[in-house]
Amino acid sequence: MNFDIITTVPGMIEPVVSESIIGRARTNGLVRINAVDLRNYTHDRHRTTDDSPYGGGPGMVIKCEPVFEAVEDILSHASGPKPRVLMMTPQGKRFDQRMAEEFSRENHLVFICGRYEGFDERIREHLVTDEVSIGDYVITGGELAALIITDAVCRLLPGVLGDDESSQAESFSSGMLEYPQYTRPAEFRGWNVPDVLLSGNHAEIDKWRRQMALCRTMERRPDLLSPEDKQSAEKTLKSSSDNR
Repeated sequence: MNFDIITTVPGMIEPVVSESIIGRARTNGLVRINAVDLRNYTHDRHRTTDDSPYGGGPGMVIKCEPVFEAVEDILSHASGPKPRVLMMTPQGKRFDQRMAEEFSRENHLVFICGRYEGFDERIREHLVTDEVSIGDYVITGGELAALIITDAVCRLLPGVLGDDESSQAESFSSGMLEYPQYTRPAEFRGWNVPDVLLSGNHAEIDKWRRQMALCRTMERRPDLLSPEDKQSAEKTLKSSSDNR
């Protein structure tokens, strides 16, 4: 899978994507991640990518010309289906696990990372396919947002994780938060691992994990649950409280 991240600060990208799971995926040829310097598509000696807004007001606005040239250059060299062009903006649709799964089925993603006051509206209207936000807050630029999405998408690709089942069992992949996890030692400072996890009974372990995932989601993110799952979680929580 191909990722092109268009940015005025390409130096932010490489240190992240060269490490850990994504770095190994690149080394193994599973993904190609490229930082595209927007300033390479300017034509003045100052390599200008922004200008003051028409109508006045604070801040600077990303110009049309370099962004269109950068994206069109990437598209001209792309093979296969037309890439999705993602604009990183707090005005976009909220990124979540379902969107990560959707993007992971693409062959090529192109990210446009803004800075300053925002983008010339013609970029939004005539160039991008998706406007994406990572949350209801404002950060200095779109690079961190693009890296978050790249990481979330990469780990869903076949072969990127050592165990492909790992991504399926994580929070949000099942529609719920993940169940509690434990590892050795079985006892630490008087705190013990639940007996069921030491039993070797995989059916009971699976049942426990689902119950714990339901309860944790009910306590922390009840908006993720269906009415039926909420009822099941409430019963489990009540039973647990009664047994204390």
